[in-house]
Amino acid sequence: MAIMIQEVVGKRVCNKYFFPAFAGVAFSYNEFRWSSRIKREDGVIRFVTGLGTRAVDRVGNDYPMLISPGQPKIKVNTDFDDMLRYSQKNVDVINLEKNRFETVSFEKLVQECGQDFPALSYIASVYKDSYLYTPIGNLFDLTEGQPVVTFSKLLDKSPFIQEMKDMLNVLEKTLGWPVDIEFACDGDISKIYLLQCRPQSFMTEELDISIPKNMREENILFTAKKYINTGKFEGIEYIIYVDPDEYNSLESYEDLLEIGRIISELNSRLPKRKFILIGPGRWGSRGDIKLGVRVIYSDINNTSILIEIAKSKKEYAPEPSFGTHFFQDLVEGNIGYLPLYPDEDDIIFNEAFFKNSPNVLAKLLPDEKKYENVVRVIHLDTSLTVIMNSRENYAVGFLERM
Repeated sequence: MAIMIQEVVGKRVCNKYFFPAFAGVAFSYNEFRWSSRIKREDGVIRFVTGLGTRAVDRVGNDYPMLISPGQPKIKVNTDFDDMLRYSQKNVDVINLEKNRFETVSFEKLVQECGQDFPALSYIASVYKDSYLYTPIGNLFDLTEGQPVVTFSKLLDKSPFIQEMKDMLNVLEKTLGWPVDIEFACDGDISKIYLLQCRPQSFMTEELDISIPKNMREENILFTAKKYINTGKFEGIEYIIYVDPDEYNSLESYEDLLEIGRIISELNSRLPKRKFILIGPGRWGSRGDIKLGVRVIYSDINNTSILIEIAKSKKEYAPEPSFGTHFFQDLVEGNIGYLPLYPDEDDIIFNEAFFKNSPNVLAKLLPDEKKYENVVRVIHLDTSLTVIMNSRENYAVGFLERM
């Protein structure tokens, strides 16, 4: 047995808390790209203010910053309302008085600590009168409006992006392989601490994969045009569909947890890589599990593809989880990932098929019959094929009918 003790990067704040200005993970290869202009080798950085736990783990009720160091101007969220909605709301810290980890709202932490918050002007902007203001200089006027995590000054007025890009390039060249790193900054913007480096697992892209032409629309179950990776998945015999409306109508916390347990049981019973999982919001949510079914990787590791449904009219808007350890496991297991936005224009989503096809849940798990309106297991009478092409930024799932 070996034990490694590593000092936590950060500083004492308000004489009460300890945390870094920001921390996160970065990858040489970007496996889940949010624009067709981003290339795989442009990489991705996923980071948060405070301890990097919220960047490393999959958190159901908060959002990290995502930047591709090779294309830093191409943002995930460009709409003003989305920038506010998907900004980080909570910060993980060490409470030195209580000697434990805590999660504190960003706004409360800023109000409590003020200018003692490390590198605050590089992390936050001020929301006032329906506008976001970036601080000028190092001072942050806390009386002007609501502080919002944007990292605007860090990204636009500091060497952070170039330094991260250089760090990834040097490490990748030295190791001879794409790398996965963890990093932190104690508040001195000129210093980025490298905490961990390891070889990055990545999906093998088959460049000759193409989308079939002239498919019959009645055979198409879904299409997608956002965050498309490249892959082809054939011979799928089952679809596990967690109905977003029915899932959202569950009132008991125990019922919500039970859906995760049902998924885990089906994962162990159905033939490996012969089924896909489709569900609302974010699979693996740890916070508000109304946002998505609570599972861990071992609960879904036999699926062929993990699909998240983002119904805007129900305010389901899953943040694509680039860089989390949960999704790194998917990459290592060659499991596909795809978000569906059924309410957007020019998108096909055959909801009637998922809701009306015969459900074999009660046959597979008789004790779970009461949940068959929420979890629908469809045993296909023909095989399903899903093709994803990142170059065309398009994906399609269709039935292989003659």
